[in-house]
Amino acid sequence: MKAVVFRNPESRVEIADVELAGPKAGEVRVKIAAAGVCHSDLHVKRGEWTAPAPMVMGHEGSGVVTELGEGVTSLAVGDHVVLSWVPPCGECRYCLQGHEARCQKVATVVAPQGVLFDGTSRLSLGEEPIHHYLGVSSFAEEVVVPASGAIKVRDDAPLDVIAVVGCAVATGVGAVLNTAAVEPGATVAVIGCGGVGLNVVQGARLAGAERIIAVDVVPEKTRMALQFGATDRIDVTEGRDAVEALFELIPDGVDYAFDAIGRTSTTEQAIRMLGLGGAAVIVGLPPTGARASFEPLVLAEADQRILGSNYGSVRPSIDIPALVDRYMDGQLKLDPLISGRRPLDAAAEALDDLEGGGVLRTLLIPDAN
Repeated sequence: MKAVVFRNPESRVEIADVELAGPKAGEVRVKIAAAGVCHSDLHVKRGEWTAPAPMVMGHEGSGVVTELGEGVTSLAVGDHVVLSWVPPCGECRYCLQGHEARCQKVATVVAPQGVLFDGTSRLSLGEEPIHHYLGVSSFAEEVVVPASGAIKVRDDAPLDVIAVVGCAVATGVGAVLNTAAVEPGATVAVIGCGGVGLNVVQGARLAGAERIIAVDVVPEKTRMALQFGATDRIDVTEGRDAVEALFELIPDGVDYAFDAIGRTSTTEQAIRMLGLGGAAVIVGLPPTGARASFEPLVLAEADQRILGSNYGSVRPSIDIPALVDRYMDGQLKLDPLISGRRPLDAAAEALDDLEGGGVLRTLLIPDAN
């Protein structure tokens, strides 16, 4: 099958004919309908995150189940699925407590080692083993994933749209509804209005926030945020301080500030935007080793918090189908998130587009050729 292979940050990703072994016990094979190109893929391409290589890229996608491994009863051939880059093991203490986004086996085996639950890969190129990315590797014509990472959704939802639910939407909306549990009437700032940030915005709208301030250096993105539910926008131009502009709109500071970018500077801005009792929520993921600074005394005196949000604190089997339902019911906007669709062999160009900052989500469509 065709797949996008990453070898090192100095080389462009390449299309290769990769061999995919069949599913083992507890796994399924999925024919990919669409795969989203995310900033997490860009971090790997740039060498900002340590990732096992060579590997097949991609962690956001949708498709149709074509084969079941031994013992799989939760899915059937022909099921439409959204892929979850956290396939809960269901056995560690975090999964048993209902905190599936913290799955210990994913954090210690699947993600860092580039393998599936049994510690091995289903991918190879001749005699060369190829690693999985986050247990998904969706930049391919097909994938083999743990059954818990293939989330069954309704058949009438368009697969070439709902692919984005598996990362951007679950991460952004989940950060608001699950991690922060934003209350009706709250004031919210969202720093960064890319694919994840716009979903933070519409998550805040769903939560009933009274003021939602969209902050970005690209005016087109803050304008788009108004379509997703933002009530105010701050365009950060040269010489304009985002925090000062925020306090001009909300003199007491906001109840919640979401950093959807993950730079040291934006994390520090989120903390400085808070009012009494406020919470800064770190959603965007920074490069490995990045450090932010803050004044602990201010946090203590103002009763403020800093929260990290991994994958929107979602329970994939529950939250992903619910988000798809909300899209189909008209409560969530997904179509405007998709900047374009490209064939699989244009993955390198799609990553370049994302790095240039002019797109939200590009979908790779294996059948587009």
